[in-house]
Amino acid sequence: MKVEFKENDPGKEKCDALIIIVTKEDLAHGKGTKPKSSDLRMLLGDRTDQVEEAFSAGGFEGDRGQQLVQFSLFKSRTVIFVGTGERSHLTAESLRRAAASGIRTAKSQKSSSASISFLNSTAEQVSDYEVVYSIVEGALLGAYRFDKYLTEEKKKIRLESLVVLSEDVKSSIGKKAARDAELLCDAVYFARDLSNAPASEMYPETLADSAVRMARKFGLKATVLDEKKIRALRMGGLLAVSSGSARPPRFVVLEYHGASKSDGLYAIVGKGITFDSGGISLKPAAGMGEMKMDMSGAAAVFGTMQAIASLKLPVNVVGIVPACENLPGGSAYKPGDVVTTMSGKTIEVDNTDAEGRVILSDGLFYAQKYKPKAIIDLATLTGACVVALGHHATGMLGTADDVMSGLKDAGEKTYERVWQLPIFEEYEKQIKSDIADVKNTGGRWAGTITAALFLKKFIGNFPWVHLDIAGTAMLEEPNDYSPKGGSGVGVRLLTQFFKQASS
Repeated sequence: MKVEFKENDPGKEKCDALIIIVTKEDLAHGKGTKPKSSDLRMLLGDRTDQVEEAFSAGGFEGDRGQQLVQFSLFKSRTVIFVGTGERSHLTAESLRRAAASGIRTAKSQKSSSASISFLNSTAEQVSDYEVVYSIVEGALLGAYRFDKYLTEEKKKIRLESLVVLSEDVKSSIGKKAARDAELLCDAVYFARDLSNAPASEMYPETLADSAVRMARKFGLKATVLDEKKIRALRMGGLLAVSSGSARPPRFVVLEYHGASKSDGLYAIVGKGITFDSGGISLKPAAGMGEMKMDMSGAAAVFGTMQAIASLKLPVNVVGIVPACENLPGGSAYKPGDVVTTMSGKTIEVDNTDAEGRVILSDGLFYAQKYKPKAIIDLATLTGACVVALGHHATGMLGTADDVMSGLKDAGEKTYERVWQLPIFEEYEKQIKSDIADVKNTGGRWAGTITAALFLKKFIGNFPWVHLDIAGTAMLEEPNDYSPKGGSGVGVRLLTQFFKQASS
């Protein structure tokens, strides 16, 4: 989709759909009164009475989430008024949601071009840059749909252009904000597409190929280890989990150097299970199709690497993804097996469906070779996290208080919120094994915590944060600007974190 910012009067912009984002203060209260905002009155001109009657009849007062659709106003076929509530409560998130809501309505009207305007854009709590950035971000994220396999969809009119309009924002600020948001959303789209792709299309080899193509496009260094090299490095965790599949594993490393070497480097590690049947400990059939998205941690890592490279952030980051399928083949690893990982530590396999932590043991240990100032991993790791936090917050555990504080702040800004859980040593007894260094499950209680404590055994003395995205990466129903299915969670969160860390 083509994205632009223009210093232009919204009423003069020719488009299929004009979305006007308004606050309660832009509107009058009570029947028979006219819109309060001078900007809105000026925009409506001799149509003010007509629109005021529509506001009154529809009960439209600019409340958050309210919409009113009018036809044949100005040079646009459809005008969509979207409310954000009181101006004093205006946030980047309310603008994102309003833009997403408007763009979905525009798409339902079969619009091929849309323009979005926010009246009186200057607000103390939201800068001009943030206004434009948030509007573009919400609109693009809200417009996403994985329709690759919908043959009838190809015959429909698609939204091809988006213009953000404002006479109050300087062109240089608006254009930069729109471009930055577009680059970020492109990276989120990449992550969503990877997660939503069926396992017949997205398996370890093709996941690695997708990462390499992206790396070439954005100037990243890419290294892919095949099964032979994985064996040479004795990555026993990855080899064990992949042993039941006819498709060989891959281990992907992407490097981005946007700052001096003396600034140090962050390592981000993503779980890349391209399909998870549970292995010998087979999952129930109901809902198993969603397990094509069990590589959402990998998708988040690749999406983040694209985002920071395209935005040219002054930071050094290495992205690491162990990738394989977990299937119940004749050679599959079994409950009761003991696996020797790259670190030399041994794992007693209690449940083959606790496979993500097993492959991450090799990924986290490999990350240590870069001597990172912090390791952050992302994984759709435990159903227990979904039970605890649902689909609205990512579970966060770790040893690096400063990194967790930064992620919490980034989560509030992006609304990819995180919630810290404890990793008290008392929980460790649940993953104690009688025959190996550690057991890969800890029983029914505190499953998210015991999984994190398992991972902690493979990070050495490096500062580390674990993000359990099981609930936030795979959505059972759409929200304001994330679709049902793969949300691409983690890309916006980590990109914002690295922006803050490098400022």
